[in-house]
Amino acid sequence: MERKEQRTENVVFGLDLGTRSVVGTVGYMQNDRFYCIAQRMREHETRSMLDGQIHDIGKVAGTIRQVKKDLEDATGIELTDVCIAAAGRVLQTIQTRFDMEFPDGHTITDEDVYHLESGAVEQAYSEFLKQHEGEYLKYYLVGYSTMHYYLGDYMIANLEGHDAGRVGVDLIATFLPDDVVDGLYKACERAGLTVANLTLEPIAAIEVAIPEKFRMLNLALIDVGAGTSDICITNDGAIVAYGMLAVAGDHLTEVVARHCLVDFQTGDEIKISASLKNKVSYTDIMGLDKSITSKELYNVLQPTVDEMAQQVTDEIRRLNGDKPVSAIFIVGGGGKIPGYTEAVARCMGLPAERVALRGEEVMKDIIFMQNDGIERDSRLVTPLGICMSYFASNNNFVFVNFNGQQVKLYDNGKLAIGDVAAQVDFPNEDLFPKRGKDLVFTINGKERIVRGKPGESAEILLNGQPADIHAQLHGNDIIEVRRSTAGPAAEMDIEALPEFKQNFKVNVNGQDVETSRVAHVNGQMQTGFYGIKSGDDVRILDYDTAEQIAALLDIYLTPDTVIIVNNEIADRDTPVYENFKVEFKKQEEAIMEYYHDYPGAEEETDYYEKEPLETEEYPPTYTPNGPVYEEVTDPASDVSAEMRSIQAEAETQKSLFEDEYQALQQAAKEAGIIEETDEEAEEEEESKEPVDLHIEINGEEFTLKGKSEYIFVDIFDYIDFDLQHSNGRAIVTMVNGASPDYMQMLSEGDKIEVYWKES
Repeated sequence: MERKEQRTENVVFGLDLGTRSVVGTVGYMQNDRFYCIAQRMREHETRSMLDGQIHDIGKVAGTIRQVKKDLEDATGIELTDVCIAAAGRVLQTIQTRFDMEFPDGHTITDEDVYHLESGAVEQAYSEFLKQHEGEYLKYYLVGYSTMHYYLGDYMIANLEGHDAGRVGVDLIATFLPDDVVDGLYKACERAGLTVANLTLEPIAAIEVAIPEKFRMLNLALIDVGAGTSDICITNDGAIVAYGMLAVAGDHLTEVVARHCLVDFQTGDEIKISASLKNKVSYTDIMGLDKSITSKELYNVLQPTVDEMAQQVTDEIRRLNGDKPVSAIFIVGGGGKIPGYTEAVARCMGLPAERVALRGEEVMKDIIFMQNDGIERDSRLVTPLGICMSYFASNNNFVFVNFNGQQVKLYDNGKLAIGDVAAQVDFPNEDLFPKRGKDLVFTINGKERIVRGKPGESAEILLNGQPADIHAQLHGNDIIEVRRSTAGPAAEMDIEALPEFKQNFKVNVNGQDVETSRVAHVNGQMQTGFYGIKSGDDVRILDYDTAEQIAALLDIYLTPDTVIIVNNEIADRDTPVYENFKVEFKKQEEAIMEYYHDYPGAEEETDYYEKEPLETEEYPPTYTPNGPVYEEVTDPASDVSAEMRSIQAEAETQKSLFEDEYQALQQAAKEAGIIEETDEEAEEEEESKEPVDLHIEINGEEFTLKGKSEYIFVDIFDYIDFDLQHSNGRAIVTMVNGASPDYMQMLSEGDKIEVYWKES
């Protein structure tokens, strides 16, 4: 009889390639219901598959051919295209922690969260490759689920909207090795079939066991097969995690075989028969006829069942962020063992009614059109789900073009541009704006980082149209990504530092003045306009020097200026802190105020008649070589001693200067450095001759005689000015209207004033 073509009949052919058997299903979808035309099952003649992994492609292909022929005979349709599922046994998962730093005050956006998760996936993939170093395998990212988010060191449910510096995520990523996919494809090709769709067994099972409308709940599905227990977790309307344990039905069979002393095949028959009959008879390897009751067998299996339940619930908690799910559904032949659902509920801490074995009750939307003798129980959930996932068309390997490269991807229904970028190892940082170089320096001994400015995001085109990393992908899409750019490097001037902006007040000559702080960079003083460089050691002082304050107020410091800080004599480098008192005075004023501050200083009294006071430090005498401190026994004495000291010191300095000059001149002549001419000798001789100097003192004309040059203190030899009796008054001296230095040279015609300033 001529057979119909599968494609013209619009039917789907699905194969569940299990460890113990191959189940084939043919059917079609109509009005959201699946019509099962026929189902056939064949067991492997040998253990050509172990734990869901094909070990002998040829023998598995032979079993597939048998199931294919059985279905073709039953339906009259030539089957050419097949849908298959990869066992959870081949899934590889890795858990990782990933952290990111943001500038202070940055508000976390959805884009930042995606950036964080992408970085975690990229890190997980790198760690995964290190664990499988030396293996020549290609892995596909099947999916990932976030376990915990962190704001700083604190766990938080949702990062979006928070102000953050450091954030983190715990994430589990799932990978599928390419060789497993290739093994499934080759077994089907040898059986004369083309793979039309490839999904994962836990996803296929959930297609039937947990309808999409229930996936908003945090549920778990356990597909207990012969070789593996596959796990699938849903939440917020999507499948969020996958897992697998290599502990399933065969594990129980091995326990039966050891207890009954039979081979593996006989042990499996005893296990299955015990679920149908109260007593099972068998022959052990010694040739003895034996029997065992179902109750006795289950008592033997109970410790192993409890162990399996504990392992699977521990894995569910890990995949679900270290917390239990709300309910658990169990499918697969291995889950039918008595006591398993109760043990899972107990280990998960759930009420018994929230853990259920799913079978015929979840097949209400499935119409079985033939009575093919296959029991409608939990073993059919995965084979039917494989067919139904084809019509959902969201769980398949698809091909897309990324920057001219053909890429095969596993489509989990949420495939986006960001996922394909991760698959081809496109650097995550090239998708997002890159910051310019950071500026790293120390401020008062503590490290400070100024972040560089962000650049431009990657330019993404999907089929020629602008898109972003969240854009959903479909088969044969063309993606173009131009890498993101780095922004300008960070810059900062001294004046932008908060520490530098904190001005402080000092009192200068009786008035409050606001002064700025001083910056030293690498030991050198810098202005506020200095541009900080990476590695700079910046120190912001909490004081100014007296000289800096004078410069700020345009006060010109001369040798005659006396600096007083907090009522004590100071110098130009004396630190002036906040709220300090600073005074800048002329020398005569400072000296007279020193005496004026003593009690009774203004009284008309002869100070020599007073009792001597204890010796105190006398105010400094200012000379061209700096201040000279003297001690006197009577701080209330008049200024005459001070004037005599100044005059004597001036004469001494002048004499020393002339002697030193003459000695240097003579040494230079003797060394031949300079030659003395007759003209120079005559000029030198003439310069030593006394000259008359005509000046005016207090309105009277005076002629100074007997010297070749004259200084200010020389006038006291010509005027009648009693320096012995100041009576608390200050002396005023002026040369041509300006206050002179006592060593100041006098010139012809100078007009001088000297008098007591009355109180």
